[in-house]
Amino acid sequence: MAANFWTSSHFKQLFDQEEVDVVHPLDKEKGITLEDFKLIKMHMLIPICKLAQSVKVRQRVVATAVTYMRRLYTRRSMSEYDPRLVGPTCLYLASKAEESTVQARLLVYYIKKIYSDDKHRYEIKDILEMEMKILEALNYYLVVFHPYRSLPQFLQDAGMNDIGMTQLTWGLVNDTYKMDLILIHPPHLIALACIYTASVYREKDKTAWFEELRVDMNVVKNIAMEILDFYESHRLITDERVAAAFNKLKP
Repeated sequence: MAANFWTSSHFKQLFDQEEVDVVHPLDKEKGITLEDFKLIKMHMLIPICKLAQSVKVRQRVVATAVTYMRRLYTRRSMSEYDPRLVGPTCLYLASKAEESTVQARLLVYYIKKIYSDDKHRYEIKDILEMEMKILEALNYYLVVFHPYRSLPQFLQDAGMNDIGMTQLTWGLVNDTYKMDLILIHPPHLIALACIYTASVYREKDKTAWFEELRVDMNVVKNIAMEILDFYESHRLITDERVAAAFNKLKP
């Protein structure tokens, strides 16, 4: 892993929001809207997490897997790269990149155990073939830096490292992977936005501490607003709406 974010391939691959919010022409042909696109990517966190719990890998592996998936769909279509196979394959790839390797046969075993429908009838060769496709699509750039890395130090510096605040901010960081923030912003700014959100929620005035950091607070506050907007809109999403988006991907 590269030790410095600013010299890493992760930094060089940061996108603008406009670049991320692009539906592939092949998906458009199937009627996939930008809202569908975001919903499918958001929903894919659920099966990835279920699978991760079954094979007992850390949250960091899940975060890396989701980042790979989101990077992939800036370059490839969901029509050609089925999210149901991409999700577990990204987890397999992330487990190797994060040195918590999970065998493909174990993933296949749990996929079949968790899902009984035909849409998830995958074999080891399917995972391995998709792994090579994803590697190629990502140009073999597998380095990912996460907000988790800087979060404990920030909380300690801010005097907010009690159990309640740690759990709250950690949960907020987890939820940022339901959005495309990791593709757009440096991870330390995402961590700060989560701390800012938590401090406002808990009514802790940390203005002076944030000023000392000399970061662009407009960016931090904008990320915090995106997180809050996500929570607001997320309440309105139904299972039927998600299923309707996935149904558009049928051959």
